[in-house]
Amino acid sequence: MNRVFKALSDPTRRRILKLLREEDLTAGEIAEYFNISKPSISHHLNILKNADLVFAEKQGQKILYSLNTTAIQEIIKWFFDFLEID
Repeated sequence: MNRVFKALSDPTRRRILKLLREEDLTAGEIAEYFNISKPSISHHLNILKNADLVFAEKQGQKILYSLNTTAIQEIIKWFFDFLEID
């Protein structure tokens, strides 16, 4: 869970997750929404991938990133359990 919290602690990564909530995107498509370098976007995507928050699927020369909704549901469940909300 520590990797998840580290991944979620950064506003850029949270924004990437919001983008992926709408549709699957390549790193280049994600980079268009930010004013940072493509290597920085790749770094953020690797952190999200290592935290199991996103999936990366190679499609030809590109990698398509998608939101791991199961992981997001587990985080929400953890919060509810932590807060003891039924």
